[in-house]
Amino acid sequence: FDGHARQILIDNRFRHLYVSDDAGYIHHYDIGNLRSPQYRGAVQVTDSGHVSEMVLLNGTVSIIAGTSDGQIRQYFPVRDARNQHDLTHIRDFARYEAPITHIEAEHSRRGFLVGDERGNLGIHHATAAADVFDAAKTEGPLARIAISPVNSLALFADENHQLQVASVSNRHPGVSFSSLWQKVWYEGSSQPRYVWQSSAGGEEFEPKMSLVPLTVGTLKAAFYAMLFATPLALMGAIYTAYFMSPKLRGKVKPTIEVMEALPTVILGFLAGLWLAPFVENRLPAVFSILILMPIAMLAFAYLWSRLPERLRSLVPDGWEAVLLMPIIILVGWICVTASPYVEILFFDGSMRQWLTDNGFTYDQRNALVVGIAMGFAVIPTIFSIAEDAVFNVPKHLTQGSLALGATRWQTVVGVVLPTASVGMFSAVMMGFGRAVGETMIVLMATGNSPIMNFNIFEGMRTLSANIAVELTEAAVGSSHFRVLFLAALVLLAMTFVVNTLAEVIRQRLRKRYGNL
Repeated sequence: FDGHARQILIDNRFRHLYVSDDAGYIHHYDIGNLRSPQYRGAVQVTDSGHVSEMVLLNGTVSIIAGTSDGQIRQYFPVRDARNQHDLTHIRDFARYEAPITHIEAEHSRRGFLVGDERGNLGIHHATAAADVFDAAKTEGPLARIAISPVNSLALFADENHQLQVASVSNRHPGVSFSSLWQKVWYEGSSQPRYVWQSSAGGEEFEPKMSLVPLTVGTLKAAFYAMLFATPLALMGAIYTAYFMSPKLRGKVKPTIEVMEALPTVILGFLAGLWLAPFVENRLPAVFSILILMPIAMLAFAYLWSRLPERLRSLVPDGWEAVLLMPIIILVGWICVTASPYVEILFFDGSMRQWLTDNGFTYDQRNALVVGIAMGFAVIPTIFSIAEDAVFNVPKHLTQGSLALGATRWQTVVGVVLPTASVGMFSAVMMGFGRAVGETMIVLMATGNSPIMNFNIFEGMRTLSANIAVELTEAAVGSSHFRVLFLAALVLLAMTFVVNTLAEVIRQRLRKRYGNL
């Protein structure tokens, strides 16, 4: 290259070599093969000066470059579409009013100290894009700066060779609003991302503690659980409270409420070890049941209504639901038995492979399994509260509706549901709160992968499960430890916001239907 080299850096893997020149450029060489090094190009750091100082941060991946016009910039190699590394500008830091003369990297973090020609000293953190500290420490230029191995003491000497020591209290520089809630461009990544990866085996590992994947995972688990549980629980509550005979209701309601006493660790154990492999091996059966079961029940109800009155009178009023049990068992058995043949006929022998070929990632422990298992745990909560709300609708309202010629179904839709809507909405919110805070089911029935999507065939990691897994391993007082407590606070805030919103809606419903 043209010009004169000012500084040369080599990473600790002897893969990348960087040369700064007096024209404001950093030149990048790939020296992985020392016999044939390759020139990978140059990046312009400044167009109004030169690179006065540059240093490799801990891990020797990122470069921090300071310029003669006071700029501080971070660069590191990023893979392009050809799988080649190109040196890329990542982020800028606060600009200094004088040329940068010294940069010193911290020993165990992605932080660094900066000194300029006027004696100003600054502390910055790369990942958090944070300007932690900035103050004038000497009257003239700094001759040398250094930081202790535990990043608690800063040493700087002026041009008169006077050494000063400053105590540094900067225990959690990597935790900021941007690192927790915004996309961060981490070393080795091709673009900014939301990532939760709190620990790894290497000493040079950089913790990645974005709470966004955990929050999304919490909402994802709750969404699929409520999608499965809400229709079953509410419809079951309406039928049990209004259409079912008192004797049968006295058996059904306690049975469902007993389901709530089943420990969630048992549900999670069964979901992870039995339900997940079952769903994986019989995917067509699962979706066939979800589609055909309602159709079969509606078809049976229609045929039952068309039977002669003398035949229908053989079944006591309110006991019709018992007749559905053989239908449910038969449809389930047909779907499971026909599943292999459906796979061969429509999915080339494997629905899971067919999903993969069409761009859908499939994990054995996924949101579908969690939705079924957690829905099973949430149903008793929603059912019990909603059933009480429907059953306690004043009798004079329903009897008045029937006396005016309305059918039982018209009475349910026009009188019972509006009156019981407050209680039913409360039941749904209680179920949602239970789903958001659930720990053991999502811990045992998912892969605990902190991913950012709502794909029903992939897993997730929730706030509560993450706290349960990592809190015992986090060092007391560390950034990781504090972020886990912050995650608990976020979970509390989510529940508080949802409950507050639910209360507002309940009050409006109560005002609207309270005079019925």
